[in-house]
Amino acid sequence: MELRGARVLLLGGSGLVGLALARRFLPHEPARLVIAARTEREAQEALTELRQVPAGGTDLDAVWGDIFVATEFKDRARSEILRSGVERQQFLDDLFGEFGPRMLERSYLYGLLRRERPGLVIDCVNTATAIAYQDLYAAVDDVRRAVREGAPDLTERVDRHLAMLYMPQLIRHIQILLEGLKAAGTRAYVKVGTSGTGGMGLNIPFTHSEQRPSPLLLSKAGIAGAHTLLLYLMARTPGAPAVKEVKPTAAIAWKRIGVGPIERWGKPIPLYEPAQPVPLERAFDPRAKPWKETGRVLEGVYLDAGENGYFSRDEFEAISAIGMMELVTPEEIADAVLWEVQGYPTGRDVVAALDAACYGSSYRGGALRQAALRKLETLEAQFGRRSVAFEILGPPRLSKLLYEAALLERTYGTLEAARDLVPEEAAARAEALVQSESLLRCEIVSIGLPILLADGRRVLRGPEVKVAPPAPASPGAVPDVRWTARGWVDLRAENWALWRERIRKYWEASRRACGPEGGSQSDFDPAAIQGQIRPGALVGWIFVVEDEGGRLKG
Repeated sequence: MELRGARVLLLGGSGLVGLALARRFLPHEPARLVIAARTEREAQEALTELRQVPAGGTDLDAVWGDIFVATEFKDRARSEILRSGVERQQFLDDLFGEFGPRMLERSYLYGLLRRERPGLVIDCVNTATAIAYQDLYAAVDDVRRAVREGAPDLTERVDRHLAMLYMPQLIRHIQILLEGLKAAGTRAYVKVGTSGTGGMGLNIPFTHSEQRPSPLLLSKAGIAGAHTLLLYLMARTPGAPAVKEVKPTAAIAWKRIGVGPIERWGKPIPLYEPAQPVPLERAFDPRAKPWKETGRVLEGVYLDAGENGYFSRDEFEAISAIGMMELVTPEEIADAVLWEVQGYPTGRDVVAALDAACYGSSYRGGALRQAALRKLETLEAQFGRRSVAFEILGPPRLSKLLYEAALLERTYGTLEAARDLVPEEAAARAEALVQSESLLRCEIVSIGLPILLADGRRVLRGPEVKVAPPAPASPGAVPDVRWTARGWVDLRAENWALWRERIRKYWEASRRACGPEGGSQSDFDPAAIQGQIRPGALVGWIFVVEDEGGRLKG
């Protein structure tokens, strides 16, 4: 990608690697470089530091806020949001509610991407730490204790616990990120990730090592791994930008070396004077305070390791020793990211490594697929049993579409006939077939699909419904497309009009496709070119074209 004249957004740009990246990018003269930080102080400090670097004609700017929450919450601590009943419910709705335009419009990250419209996004936020270090385990202990003791504020505690669940947070973040990148027209997204343990194994002797391995630390590593696989899937999504991840697996240091107050989470550590010795039985009583404030803060010689905090000389020597986390510099990571963005392979892109290492489809699999299909067709003819869908694979929409296509196969026979169907006539034919064949309708409703009859007011159903309305419908209500499109066999004329348009497009595409005699350029099933209605092939095409659900790579 050409950096000169590009718009670049650096998420987590005030951190150790983010600043190193900004310094590397500025000489390439992007049109605009935006540093996104968690707080205003961090953003402004980064901006001040970067303005000392020659920037040519680059428009250098900074923004701040929590990218994991709604815009209205972006400058507030998570604990503060969860204290308010109304805001807590809004937070949970954003996390667990139906994903759609309303939720996207609320998201600070989505709004930031839409506003900045970056061609390149570099994400240096330590996502795994941000999610996993909310300490779900402590929340679980709190809820279990409250249940045992019959605490009056149980609902609030359960809500807090739900707000800390790791995977829903990560999944919602990825959903918003992907839609934001697409809406912004972003061409490339590069994540600077983490292994969660600085490259060490389950025997890591520090960082929550009171248990080896620490559940909290392993949660961070688990989130980091899940995050990588979700990025791998994003990279295979049509319409997504190019996706890469560089994953440092060593201690990253350092930002500066200095003398002065030692800060933890941006605040100096207070210095306390222990009082006289107290008996063991009183020493840890919550009401006891066997110390006194000195009014001073802890000071010393330190190495600032950015997001990892301040290290003393001895701490740094221990953690970076050979056989421990060892050391990688932020400039080396920045160089790898820069080279990957410019198209030079570094061998450090984890997404590309997964792409190369994962086993995809094979020639043998394709050849044997045809043998399996022929055998299934032979057995269906031999035993007189046409098996359409069992609703074990899922989703219900697959079974719904297969059965509707099978009804077309039975009532029209060929694509050429079905492309000119009259919707009202198709509805009458399909309903007559369903009403006359007991086994057909039994099979449909027994796998959890209701059948909406042609009048749109009556339904055939079994004991299980895969996609059920949230509440009984009122008299005269019109079926909601959110139910019918996802898992109802719909016999109404309007649905057959939709099928007619699908088949026309499918027919036209198959006519344009050449057969084997024209070379290897066509992806179409020869049966489709011959005009047969094959429900499986037709629904596969619908998923790829209409639902935009096809895979990007083989």
